[in-house]
Amino acid sequence: MSAKFEISFAKSARIEGATAVLLKASDGEAPAGAAVADPAGVFAKAAKVARFTAKPMSVLDIVAPQGADADRIFVLGLGKAADMTAHDWLRAGGIAASKIGKSESVVVFLDAPGLDVQPAQAADFALGLLLRAYSFDTYKTKKGEDDDKAKASTVKVTIVTADSSTAQKAFAVARAVADGVNLARDLVNEPANILGPEEFAAKAKELEKLGVDVEILTEKEMRKLGMGALLGVAQGSVRPPRLVVMHWKGAKKEQPVAFVGKGVVFDTGGISIKPAAGMEEMKGDMGGAAAVTGLMHVLAARKAKVNAIGIIGLVENMPDGNAQRPGDIVTSMSGQTIEVINTDAEGRLVLCDALWYCNEHFKPKFMINLATLTGAIIVALGNTHAGLFTNSDSLAAELTEAGLATDEKLWRMPLGKEYDKMIDSKFADMKNTGGRHAGAITAAQFLKRFVGETPWAHLDVAGTAMSSPSNEINQSWGSGFGVRLLDQLVRARYEV
Repeated sequence: MSAKFEISFAKSARIEGATAVLLKASDGEAPAGAAVADPAGVFAKAAKVARFTAKPMSVLDIVAPQGADADRIFVLGLGKAADMTAHDWLRAGGIAASKIGKSESVVVFLDAPGLDVQPAQAADFALGLLLRAYSFDTYKTKKGEDDDKAKASTVKVTIVTADSSTAQKAFAVARAVADGVNLARDLVNEPANILGPEEFAAKAKELEKLGVDVEILTEKEMRKLGMGALLGVAQGSVRPPRLVVMHWKGAKKEQPVAFVGKGVVFDTGGISIKPAAGMEEMKGDMGGAAAVTGLMHVLAARKAKVNAIGIIGLVENMPDGNAQRPGDIVTSMSGQTIEVINTDAEGRLVLCDALWYCNEHFKPKFMINLATLTGAIIVALGNTHAGLFTNSDSLAAELTEAGLATDEKLWRMPLGKEYDKMIDSKFADMKNTGGRHAGAITAAQFLKRFVGETPWAHLDVAGTAMSSPSNEINQSWGSGFGVRLLDQLVRARYEV
């Protein structure tokens, strides 16, 4: 497990025996804090030898610099100062976290000639530190000596910047975001034998400590509501399903915004069983529900001025004598009937009842659902973009903008009558899959039948919520994708 960071902000700091982190823009005269950390001018000599030009995210490492109080100095290049985005500041923090190692004390100098660092950027840098520091090794009992030292240590990080008091306040919000993202990562990384529907619901219930109202619907209550689609998925498992409704009332009089997550805690495919190879990754088939839970944590922890609903449908999809079969017909809460062609197209069955319940009970301003829904979206977009499907051009634009700001990128995919026809059934109102062709699109078309006229977006995060490529701020199998994206959407557009 990575060392824990204890982060504070100050206008100055002592560097004796510490690791000093200096930042330099390529168009700046000198690194931040050079006069304090490098009075002997070691950097200039080392930079010349290493041909260090402060290209974006490049690092010059100087160990035990002669004439300096710091035990170690490393300089982080930023490129041109004017080109730095909010996400670049996160990346810079992540790279710094990767270089700190086992240092017990770290001083980061942010202010430099030509580098006008704002409090929000200082907070973003600290957020990058926290996101990169995350690791999941809860179940490792045998650790090497180095791992034990890392786990035992707490790294005190002092970030030196001119407006330190405002930066400290901004960091309180950034910490809330980090905690929400890391909660989502924890949920995705947990093995399914530990995190079933009831255990997941209990995790969501803990948000009550932050002021979130949490209601948990049992199988009996869902049956009374007529959620035959969701319950059909769950009937093959001995573990009972749950529907969790989380309500953050940061702006009570406002029409709520709503987020719905697919929470299949493990997906064998049911009777239409998946191949054995790689099935262990299906513990992450609740990445959408994890993101919604993490988002609700963020909104509550930072006291967001928004009325927000989070709903997660929690089931396990197992093959059993009681499992639903291909060819079965189930009745959803909406009253629409569904022919189950493939029991491995189960996430949409969970979501359709959750979406209908959300719309009927809360009349939201919009609904956004997240789901690790299809392998087809990975074929189309790989692991760098999530698929965006929506009935609202304005919501599409807002989500795309939020994705670009956070680097949790989305790509809009088509919807249309031609695709809708592919899920018409001979025996019921619809079938749960239209076959291999346009698989991600027909899945979205299925969900669209349960949202009415409410503005709605479906984010297919199958390629981004788990097993996505590592980057400067994430080294975890479970990425927490969607938490920062949706928090940015709320922050930029929907807080009062």
